Amino acid sequence: MSKQERLTAKEAESLLLSNGFELARIKGSHHVYIKNGRRVVLPYHAGKILHPKIVKQILAAIKEMEK
Repeated sequence: MSKQERLTAKEAESLLLSNGFELARIKGSHHVYIKNGRRVVLPYHAGKILHPKIVKQILAAIKEMEK
């Protein structure tokens, strides 16, 4: 079983933006990105590693939009 990739919020944000997601809004530390009706919420805490579940959701959203 391979280990889940570890990302910071800044790295995850660049992944989302490079795959066509747009920043829709910011409320507190949560950044909301949208592409074709698919919404991804990114908890943005500078310098901290994202929880593996969040990374999995981000990668799944990117993969889903590639179809």
